Amino acid sequence: MGRRPPVIPGGPALGSFERDGVARLGMRYGDRVLDLAPALDRALSERVAGPNLDRLLAAGRVVWTELAAAVAVLEPPEEHLHDLADVRLRLPFTVADYVDFYSSEHHARNLGRILRPGQPELPASWKHLPVGYHGRAGTVVVSGTDVVRPRGQRVSTSSTTGDPVFGPTVKLDIEAEVGFVVGTPSALGTPVPLGAFADHVFGVCLVNDWSARDIQAWEYQPLGPFLGKSFATSVSAWVTPLSALEAARVAPPPRDPRPLPYLDDTGASPYGLDLRLAVRLNGHLVAEPPFAQMYWTAAQQLAHLTVNGASLRTGDLFASGTVSGPEPHQRGSLVELSWNGTEPITLPDGSVRTFLEDGDEVVITATAPAVGGGSLELGEVRGRIVPG
Repeated sequence: MGRRPPVIPGGPALGSFERDGVARLGMRYGDRVLDLAPALDRALSERVAGPNLDRLLAAGRVVWTELAAAVAVLEPPEEHLHDLADVRLRLPFTVADYVDFYSSEHHARNLGRILRPGQPELPASWKHLPVGYHGRAGTVVVSGTDVVRPRGQRVSTSSTTGDPVFGPTVKLDIEAEVGFVVGTPSALGTPVPLGAFADHVFGVCLVNDWSARDIQAWEYQPLGPFLGKSFATSVSAWVTPLSALEAARVAPPPRDPRPLPYLDDTGASPYGLDLRLAVRLNGHLVAEPPFAQMYWTAAQQLAHLTVNGASLRTGDLFASGTVSGPEPHQRGSLVELSWNGTEPITLPDGSVRTFLEDGDEVVITATAPAVGGGSLELGEVRGRIVPG
């Protein structure tokens, strides 16, 4: 047998860590973190040093490229390496705005079948534009932060009148997603074209956009998600630069009809990504969503986000929406995996789930083809449910 290609834990991912009460910019090295700024030459260090990625994000693509070249040949000094067990990981950047998209055709069709039986599976606009909504930046939290079960209005399954009750959600769900972190801002009134994607987006992180399905179902018509989504969005502590994912770029699925010109990537360099997600509930693998099958790419999402003249800010985060594939085991949410509670999931330990219970822990991981061979691990996103 041939030698199995290596898996690079964490890869060249960047984040923020705290040690001795001081926050620093760090780079992941397996089960250790490098205090990055002191390991660089003075000129580059002065442009990226800080408690998190904010200064690096704002520095722009030229500096991102210089940093990638520097760390590729860096021999990290031992005195600047720290065990992950000895540090506290922080939110990697200051979130400016947050947008969540809805770009998996398999996920969108599944929800259409579940929530709108007898009606078209996809909204009329779905294959013409990347559907999205503006979320709440202030409730984006770093991986490992407990998620408090939200309360709100919902319709009880025992209601005969359809009137709402108030209380904790009983349909708390996950959404396995991929997030994109904006560095370079744009001017108000100036759209960002497809070809400028890499000039503005620094890197990628994993996202769990928790969802209270019963609260959402009551409130979302006609304006869309609000309290059912705004209580928490978990992101990985590590952001993987786009430059580290060059080997993962793939063509997206065929589009029919052909998108309007500002979204038409026919003949352009492909910006699908071959990311392979894994979702574990209490340590048990429950789903393996394939990101390569997402209908709309991140470049198209950014182009649509700004086409009306909306400006970008350093630290903007936009997420893909739930990643789901065509097979049952590739569904990135519990509402799909349990078919809205009608097909309970039996875990290997014998316990049964439809939606999340207090004490449950969800961990989302992902791998991608690495430049030079092997696989690259993205930073995990982890969260545990606690009573509200």
